[in-house]
Amino acid sequence: MSSTSNELSSLNFMPTENQQMVAQMARDFAEKHIRPHVMEWDETQTFPIATFKNLGELGLMGVLVPEAYGGSGMGYFEYVDVIVEIAKVCGSIGLSVAAHNSLCTGHILSFGTEEQKQKWLPKLATGQWIGAWGLTEANTGSDALRMNTTAVLDGDHYVVNGAKNWITHGKSGDVAVVMVRTGEKGSSKGISALVIEKGTPGFTSGKKENKLGMRASETTELIFDNCRVPKENLLGIEGEGFKQAMKILDGGRISIAALSLGIAKGAYEAACAYAKERHQFGQPIANFQGISFKLADMATQIEAAELLIMQASDLKNRGEQVTKESAMAKYYASEIAVKIANEAVQIFGGYGYTKDFPVEKYYRDAKLCTIGEGTSEIQKLVISRELLK
Repeated sequence: MSSTSNELSSLNFMPTENQQMVAQMARDFAEKHIRPHVMEWDETQTFPIATFKNLGELGLMGVLVPEAYGGSGMGYFEYVDVIVEIAKVCGSIGLSVAAHNSLCTGHILSFGTEEQKQKWLPKLATGQWIGAWGLTEANTGSDALRMNTTAVLDGDHYVVNGAKNWITHGKSGDVAVVMVRTGEKGSSKGISALVIEKGTPGFTSGKKENKLGMRASETTELIFDNCRVPKENLLGIEGEGFKQAMKILDGGRISIAALSLGIAKGAYEAACAYAKERHQFGQPIANFQGISFKLADMATQIEAAELLIMQASDLKNRGEQVTKESAMAKYYASEIAVKIANEAVQIFGGYGYTKDFPVEKYYRDAKLCTIGEGTSEIQKLVISRELLK
């Protein structure tokens, strides 16, 4: 317990002026440019590329990228605030901003050479390019070491064959960081990471998934058919891709925790406002203990999730090990997002089940958070392994 207490004692809970400004900027953008289109994008499964270009102009597509590479050069507290404020309005857009920042862009930032960073980060950090990241395959979800996508070195190029699925921005992305097998199946040293640009012969996108929620965040297959990738596109050393991916997911889990928190806050705020306005038996339903106790539970769970996320963000900002804390934050925040969205629908009653009110979308979007970037079951595996080391 003492190590956690020490970590918490280093936290300063007062947001800096810069944090407040960044949060307000994200909030204003979401209200003006996202909220009017939320249901239209959801119904038509529209991935609004122009919106991401606009977010890039504000520096929100490269929040953690140093200014030298065209990014905003900010830390994890600001980054979490950006995701939360966007996800409060639309989980789909929050998910895409998170995936772009922490996965594709984050992987190149963490493991690219100076030359690789100069080549790709300025385009990604400004939103000029949209990034994708490919680990999962149809038959290897949590069991990534048994992936079938292979890369064989042939002269100055790797020849890549196989497919990835559940890839955010798989069709619209301009560049993807893809984990490929360069060694033995099942070996943690048999995976490497390649940067593959759109337009490379043999690299195409496949089926677009028709999803329950997060419908404005594009999810497709990536297909590789004798795709020749220059060997200088290898990130780090051959065989280090799996280790790199696990480190990237440590940070990515903070993103999904923040996404969950935003959805939970959005659902809670909608339910709280409705409970004050909706009258039954001659008074607001918020006056009834059945409803007020629900709101008390929701608010408490949000506070707890936020504290876990702040702790993980603080450790990440200080460059410390964050595996356990980010898994705890992701696991708890995603599970309470589902609970809170469920309770919000209940508070709205019949109206909560219709698309005329916002909570049914929070309900649909929240579920992805317990699955993406490592299921709740995988988070418990990660947490228990860290505890029992």
